[in-house]
Amino acid sequence: MAAASDQLPDDVDTLRAALIEARTKLSGAQALIEHLQLVIAKLKREMFGPRSERSQRMIDQLELQLEELAAAAGEDEVKAARVQVQSFTRRQATRRNFPADLPRRRIVYPAPSSCPCCGGSKLSKIGEDVTETLDVVPRQWFVTEHVREKFSCRSCERITQPPAPFHAIARGFAGPSLLAMMLIEKYANHQPLNRQSEHYAREGIELSVSTMADHVGACAAVLTPLYELIKAHVFAAERIHGDDTTVPVLAKSHCRTGRIWTYVRDDRPFGGADPPAAVFFYSPDRAGIHPERHLAGYCGILQADAYAGFNTVYKSHRPGGTITEAGCWAHARRKLFELADIGSKARNQKSITISPIAFEAVRKMDAIFMLERSINGLSPEQRVAVRRRDIAPLVDDLIDWMKRERRKLSRHNEVAKAMAHRGLHALPRRRPHLPEQQRGRAGAARDCPWPQVLAVRRVRSRRRARRGHADADPHR
Repeated sequence: MAAASDQLPDDVDTLRAALIEARTKLSGAQALIEHLQLVIAKLKREMFGPRSERSQRMIDQLELQLEELAAAAGEDEVKAARVQVQSFTRRQATRRNFPADLPRRRIVYPAPSSCPCCGGSKLSKIGEDVTETLDVVPRQWFVTEHVREKFSCRSCERITQPPAPFHAIARGFAGPSLLAMMLIEKYANHQPLNRQSEHYAREGIELSVSTMADHVGACAAVLTPLYELIKAHVFAAERIHGDDTTVPVLAKSHCRTGRIWTYVRDDRPFGGADPPAAVFFYSPDRAGIHPERHLAGYCGILQADAYAGFNTVYKSHRPGGTITEAGCWAHARRKLFELADIGSKARNQKSITISPIAFEAVRKMDAIFMLERSINGLSPEQRVAVRRRDIAPLVDDLIDWMKRERRKLSRHNEVAKAMAHRGLHALPRRRPHLPEQQRGRAGAARDCPWPQVLAVRRVRSRRRARRGHADADPHR
């Protein structure tokens, strides 16, 4: 017997209302499912997806027609089964060529003294076959004895001895090669000292973690003058790029997350002759006091993302001089690229909603980036001329297009969230084609230090932008 709740009413209006309610619940559930699938796809991409963000993978139209390609491939496979193909000889696979600067150890195997076929002894060399194999000599430990002989003068009875050799660490027993290996393993290969100690113990060398920690600290003190010179060179530039990233830190009972702050000087994209350099800082967290301390004595242009911790260094009356903010288009493009990349890699997951807006936004930005790469290395005057003539119309079109598309989207839409990420909902008003007297502090757009991004002026957050007109420039 059917339950009472399963009985349908006889009234048509009641049935219609129940159907509308059911459809509403179903559409809401479907939207939630699509949202969760999109979140899962983004997490999978962050874990397993490629790190490259080149535009070639975005403009591959074949992936947008995967079903048609699969059907065509099946049809071609059936046709190929009935086609007669002329036989051919497969080319023999060749080994890869190892670097020519590697030393070669030649092993020549003894030739036969007589012919294995007829037993004749009249053999003449006509060639040779060489097979190359890549090998390595394991790490070798050795002790260097620094011998300083003593001599006594028979005339004055004085003792003479050569001076002691230089040691990287005073009264230390570790040589410079061992110290360099410790530092490279720790900071470049991310091998903590306890693992290094275990590796060395398996090779018969006992080095405690505390001893190695003392060596690392002593090396840091010895290298401090070189670090200060690199730091002074980086912050002497008129423009620098700043960013931070997470780094795992080994703790007592767990692994915590620290921060590495990087500031880069690279004048090559606009024809600068100074050598590029980078300086690194570590902090246990991402508090805004860290960039304020790093940039205490800097005055110039800082190209960075829209992290709120940089806001204090952009104040006009800060001690030490004014820092001009130049927003980074690559950071603004990243969220849209992730959505577009998920769309191109979705394959047969038909339940995921694929919006063409993210794909079109990435395509428009890539067109700007392509023109930017073509003017790398030119003088500032040549770059600004090209930007006013060729790039400015693309920027204006992108801003107008994003304003129109943003009005059509709900604020809960993933594409709308990507547009709002890092101030993208309000694209910079400091456009590179404005006259010099109007651009003011936006001169960073002309002297962008990075080849793949266009330095732009980031406007304030949405909450502050609501106080005034949406197109108002707070710095005019």
